[in-house]
Amino acid sequence: MVGGMRAKLNGVFTGIVEELGEVVDKAELTDAARFVIRGPLVTSDAGHGDSIAVNGVCLTVVEVLPDGQFSADVMAETLNRSSLQRLQVGSRVNLERAAALNSRLGGHIVQGHVDGTGTVLSRSPSEHWEVVRIALPDNLSRYVVEKGSITVDGISLTVSGLGAETSGHWFEVSLIPTTLELTTLGGAAAGTPVNLEVDVIAKYVERLLQAK
Repeated sequence: MVGGMRAKLNGVFTGIVEELGEVVDKAELTDAARFVIRGPLVTSDAGHGDSIAVNGVCLTVVEVLPDGQFSADVMAETLNRSSLQRLQVGSRVNLERAAALNSRLGGHIVQGHVDGTGTVLSRSPSEHWEVVRIALPDNLSRYVVEKGSITVDGISLTVSGLGAETSGHWFEVSLIPTTLELTTLGGAAAGTPVNLEVDVIAKYVERLLQAK
């Protein structure tokens, strides 16, 4: 803690969802949209300009409002590249504040920059967990490895399986009861679009190799 406040690294997240929020208003603008989202925990120490990840998308707080709400503007490019364009009033969303300097890195380094969207293909329940299969865009498949990290709607998850069919690539994640209960993935049926962010380290390694 610095000066009694939560010292934040704006734009850096861990993929550990802090709470399930709710979209309470959505205003369509000419080339953007303004969302009002309820999240009492993430707004408890938020201020104008702070970063909050909404379903894995790093958004900037425009205004902190009463009743644990905040507003954020989303430009057209972000709407087109993520599943945020599908959010409506009443939609549940995964929320995470920017990482704090004194906090543990419980997940992995997450930037809140969506690389693409996937679609939930199937769910396979087991006694103590549930395996969820998600379509993986072809241009992202090279960054995903079994037992590696991937962010799905802002949730840091471990890839438990990989594969490809004539319809395209896919990966699987195994969700424990806590993840099923406390995130939007718990109720994401087949056909649900999800935001994907691959491990940034993989992208840096590729870039360095290309430079050589």
